[in-house]
Amino acid sequence: MFKNQTILVTGGTGSWGHELVRQLLTYNPKEIRVFSRNESNQFIMKQEFDNHPKLHFIIGDIKEKDILLESCQDVDYVFHLAALKHVPVCEDQPLEALKTNVIGTQNVIEAAIACKVQKVIYISTDKASDPSNFYGLSKAMGEKLIIHANTLKTDTRFVCIRGGNVLGTNGSVIHVFKKQISQKNKVGITDLNMTRFFFTVQDAIELVFKATEESVGGEIFVMKMPTCKIIDLAYVLMEAAGKKDVDIEVLGVRPGEKIHELLLSAYESESTVNYDDEYFVILPSIHIKGLKEHYSQYKSANLKNYNSSTGTMSKDEIREMLQKGGFI
Repeated sequence: MFKNQTILVTGGTGSWGHELVRQLLTYNPKEIRVFSRNESNQFIMKQEFDNHPKLHFIIGDIKEKDILLESCQDVDYVFHLAALKHVPVCEDQPLEALKTNVIGTQNVIEAAIACKVQKVIYISTDKASDPSNFYGLSKAMGEKLIIHANTLKTDTRFVCIRGGNVLGTNGSVIHVFKKQISQKNKVGITDLNMTRFFFTVQDAIELVFKATEESVGGEIFVMKMPTCKIIDLAYVLMEAAGKKDVDIEVLGVRPGEKIHELLLSAYESESTVNYDDEYFVILPSIHIKGLKEHYSQYKSANLKNYNSSTGTMSKDEIREMLQKGGFI
């Protein structure tokens, strides 16, 4: 699918972007353009990939459409990962989140259409489902813009992929917990009942490629992800560190934070099909020619919602997941 293709990755120096680029290189693309505003991360990533001749690094911000138009020239695929992602940051600076996550996404759409890109893949989050914070709201708006772009007079197709938390990404709870355990012998937990969807970035990217290849355009692919209690995750990390006397401090829920996350809301479930063992697909409420016909063979998901509080992993399963990701 990606052989001899030119690919642009916005937010390409982040955790998702780093793994995405690594796996893309195995497909022998013509060129991968790594677009981000972080000069230091670009320098580090360039060294990690041994100045790979197929990687081209671009300093830019998706809030500036001119640089996106230049970067999208002759591009076949755009993976749109760039975003302000931290809930407290977006709560404190909602206007900046709006500029990046909403207006920036519209800039990506317009640049892709102008440059006749084949397909744009927008990486979304479980926080976009029935959002309770500005980050989730801004990503939900990004989803709406991406879906709507398929109604425009263009051959460029746009698809959303929604997932939960990826282990070990920047600011991940795993890094926070490991540091607290080793340095303070104490772990801060927002709420003892809190649950989250988790899986490895390697698995996430493999599923992204699948949706990229099989999507029509206009749908939201929702990853079926394992879920765990955050306190159980902390206990497994304590055991792995050989610590038995670690204190648990309950911090309280932060502004905009949920106890349980949704990958699929009750409203969305009404138009969701069970695609396969790895994905649900949400069909849009707006009309996109041929889309509902394409998915007419698939059965309804028959879900009230897809909530992280159900089917949580055991500690052994969490340990296995962390070992697979190389975190313990």
